[in-house]
Amino acid sequence: MRANTKPKPLFLGIDTGGTYTDAVLWSETEGPQHGPNKGKVLAKAKALTTRHDLAVGISGAVDAVLQKARTDPADIKLVSMSTTLATNALVEGQGGRVALVMIGFSEADLARDGLRAALGTDPVVFCPGGHDVHGNTAGIDLSGLGAALPELGGSVSGFAVCAYFATRNPAHEIAARKLIREKTGLPITASHELSAKLGGPRRALTTLLNARLISMIDRLVAATEGFLAARNIAAPLMVVRGDGALVSAAFARQRPIETILSGPAASLVGARHMTGLDNAVVSDIGGTTTDVAVLDKGRPRLDLEGATVGTFRTMVEAVAMRTFGLGGDSEVALEDGALIPNIFLGPRRLVPLALAGMAHGEAVTVELERQLRAPNPGRMDGRFAVRTGVPDRLAAGLTAPEARLYEAIGAVAVALDKLLTSNAQNATLDRLVSRGLVHVAGFTPSDAAHVMGTQANWDPVTARLGAELFARKRDGRGQPIAPSPEALSERVLVALTRWSAEYILETAFAEDGLDGAATVAHALVQRAVDAHPGIARLSVALDRPVIGLGASAPLHYAGLAALVGNDCVVPEDTDVANALGAVVGQVRVSAEAQVSQPKEGLFRLASGGKVRDFLDEAAAIAAAEADVRAIVAERARNAGTDSAEIDVTTEFRVSTVESQRMFIEAHVVAVASGRPRVAA
Repeated sequence: MRANTKPKPLFLGIDTGGTYTDAVLWSETEGPQHGPNKGKVLAKAKALTTRHDLAVGISGAVDAVLQKARTDPADIKLVSMSTTLATNALVEGQGGRVALVMIGFSEADLARDGLRAALGTDPVVFCPGGHDVHGNTAGIDLSGLGAALPELGGSVSGFAVCAYFATRNPAHEIAARKLIREKTGLPITASHELSAKLGGPRRALTTLLNARLISMIDRLVAATEGFLAARNIAAPLMVVRGDGALVSAAFARQRPIETILSGPAASLVGARHMTGLDNAVVSDIGGTTTDVAVLDKGRPRLDLEGATVGTFRTMVEAVAMRTFGLGGDSEVALEDGALIPNIFLGPRRLVPLALAGMAHGEAVTVELERQLRAPNPGRMDGRFAVRTGVPDRLAAGLTAPEARLYEAIGAVAVALDKLLTSNAQNATLDRLVSRGLVHVAGFTPSDAAHVMGTQANWDPVTARLGAELFARKRDGRGQPIAPSPEALSERVLVALTRWSAEYILETAFAEDGLDGAATVAHALVQRAVDAHPGIARLSVALDRPVIGLGASAPLHYAGLAALVGNDCVVPEDTDVANALGAVVGQVRVSAEAQVSQPKEGLFRLASGGKVRDFLDEAAAIAAAEADVRAIVAERARNAGTDSAEIDVTTEFRVSTVESQRMFIEAHVVAVASGRPRVAA
């Protein structure tokens, strides 16, 4: 009789990227138990991201890994996801209509930190009130807010409340929140819940953006939880924050702003797990962009000024990530007016010809062959337009020229040299592309890889026709820029690796406090990267290796080490680093308290939404440390861990007057970290 064996817990990681949704099934108990790459990836899969309903793409990827692993979904004991939803929403200006309540501020404060631009046409209510730096009240009057709530309750999806110096005393935010909740029942974000930092207008901006995102993240979490329940996966759902830490889905629903840059942060966690490297530059190349960041002592280097997404500088702690418009699907172009023109890549993304050929067949190849038969190269050779497939209602509001051109473009790719009859139509086409209605197809590094046989997932015949057309383009002397499709393709791939090296070095220079772009463009750095021979021999080298991430990293980063002066490590599961990072990370939350001295001999503690006074400095500090320890323990449980380790640090600001120590302020921070709880 066979003994009963308890199934080993499995962990499911999901990443919803801009193009693909990745899923990974990971076992903590299989594979290596020590050193880098602990545990084992049992299965991995990709599915196209479905922006209209993210659950469709998630189910496609997850169902594929379950089928590959041939496992019982009930064995999955933890699910964790990273997402670009919040980041994309902020960049694209999406989100719910929100009412901003400003207590103790004036209308002039809207001009600071981009708050007015972020507010747009959303309503704002100003109320007298707020506190000073020591938490003393200035009096509050919420009558104006109360009068506005009946109308606002039916016209907004939520509220953002920010009071002057609420980080020192949140009493007025709490009072406004209570009134709004009683009168409307709508979601409310109060600024003191998100940040303990000073700087009211930027705190208001962060609060406003958080309130906008609540319904969006709520829909994503609800859809994911519904999908998991339908597959009999009864496991806690975690979400990656922008600093790489994990938090429970319930926690993320209340603070969705903290999930900005979630995907890039997850990739850094995955990179460290796969390589064991504590110090590295991580470069993640995708189809559209390359994200570059730095690992220091095993953790992502964070943006101390607050994460910037689009035009908004927030107060959210997130990975210091630099994003460049360079990827496998970047537009390949020639430098204008040069005798021997350089190859330019990006920042615009094109549909690769190989992909267009696979999707549209002869509609593409016949036109490419026609263009090749022409005696001279054409300016629009190898370019096509095709509708993206979004619903027709999203095409509302087109101008007459835009509507005519859009009508001429269908679901099958059409050659631009037949579609466009004037230069003015180029700008019209660009506007249709920017609105997400039309894709342009053309020659890309992905096509070059198909020509060279290093990529083979799409149509290599179409890619080679595109390379032939591009190689016929003339340089400043009237000569073809390449003798063959292979020579052109090799040149494009070399250029992509060279541009990757420049962006990695630009990031390194910027992290060292220099103007990264200007420094890397300097002639001395360019000579060093190219190993240019000369009497003065120059070299440039990173102080740490590069970790290359992305499905195409093994190809494009093969020659990177010589250009950056250090090793380039490309892990085995580099194509799903984000999804793996989502599931191997740790919960990490913090709590802060301030002790100030409003007058000599009185020590005021602000923590946990309360203000208390002490007559003794040591007693105030001890109470602050006890408070933050208790608060962070509760937050850690709410964030999804039952095994948190807590570290408390206290920083003092003091001065010396006539040899006497004078207390000014103390800042107490508690950090709790631990692995997320799993299903029993």
